[in-house]
Amino acid sequence: MSLPIHPIMEQSFAVIDREIGSHNFSPNEYAIVRRVIHSTADFEFKQLIRFTPGAIEAGIAAIRGRVPIVTDVGMVKQGVVGLVSQTFDNPLFSAVEMAQTALPGKTRTETGLLQCWREFPEAIFAIGNAPTALLALCTELLEASVQPALVIGVPVGFISVVESKAALASTTVPQIRVEGRKGGSPVAAAILNALIVLASEE
Repeated sequence: MSLPIHPIMEQSFAVIDREIGSHNFSPNEYAIVRRVIHSTADFEFKQLIRFTPGAIEAGIAAIRGRVPIVTDVGMVKQGVVGLVSQTFDNPLFSAVEMAQTALPGKTRTETGLLQCWREFPEAIFAIGNAPTALLALCTELLEASVQPALVIGVPVGFISVVESKAALASTTVPQIRVEGRKGGSPVAAAILNALIVLASEE
């Protein structure tokens, strides 16, 4: 199943290929990095993105196995729904949409994410916006007998963002994360879409 690529995207990828310079990414890692740079026009992601060994393969296998995909916010879900529906049609959930009200002391996104975690602990979790949700997930992972297929940890901002990524880095779960304050919903969606394309091609 090979997905059509828009001519403008193809031209953009060609520009990135020319400008990125030397790197040590594997072909699959580069496919993801290139898509992130394409959605942000920010070459600094070349230095910031981290893959744990086997994370990409785990993500591809989960997508092909139609494992649920849980995003923190609607914007990440909207960014991938087109490609998901054209390919493997994985069940797709946005955590914030799962929670009508927040639990005491928690955000709605965090509340919804914990609900998704209880229902689909083996899911792919993609956090592009809410560091509280990523921290809550990492706390659950400490005691968990079931691990998510993959965690994409790329929240953006200033409060708890770096700490949430450090918490993810200290777990053994397969993960793709962005160090520092950068990230965001477009980055999370770009990583997921790149994985879906890789799953379709292989």
